[in-house]
Amino acid sequence: MSSIELTPSQKTILQELINLFRESESAVKGEDIAEQVDRNPGTIRNQMQSLKALQLVEGVPGPKGGYKPTANAYDALQIQEMDQPADVPLQHEGTPVESANVQEIDLTSVHHPELCRAEIKLQGSIADFDEGDGISVGPTPLSKLLIEGTLEGKDDTSNSLILTIDEMVAPAGDEEPDH
Repeated sequence: MSSIELTPSQKTILQELINLFRESESAVKGEDIAEQVDRNPGTIRNQMQSLKALQLVEGVPGPKGGYKPTANAYDALQIQEMDQPADVPLQHEGTPVESANVQEIDLTSVHHPELCRAEIKLQGSIADFDEGDGISVGPTPLSKLLIEGTLEGKDDTSNSLILTIDEMVAPAGDEEPDH
């Protein structure tokens, strides 16, 4: 699948839709998105039409209706929903963690490079991780992305680790890395 070029405003709306959808697990109303991104609902409706045309959003009819992100929406935003969580290696202070399955890597503030954070959602316990620990995640199966960072905090509700990214390596091609 080729990567879809989204406008910054479409990205924001799509990201918000995914966030709200993840919280409620039901269709998201345009008004709710409008409120979150500080635009008027008409603008959101227009944007949703174009996102629907790109097959990034599905409309859900009915009183409980609204919008849902499609699987393509995650690709478009490069949120890696992992199919086989075990395929992504996670290292804690340099030691591979066998029991931790990386479910999802969410680069939350990529548009602020100086605040680059990643949220790593795990299956398995996050109890042994402490703030300040060195964590590396990857390479991911799809984009071979490797993230090295420092643990900034934990989110127990979503069982995720919040990292400050020290280094993010996405291979440019098949070159051998120089060590």
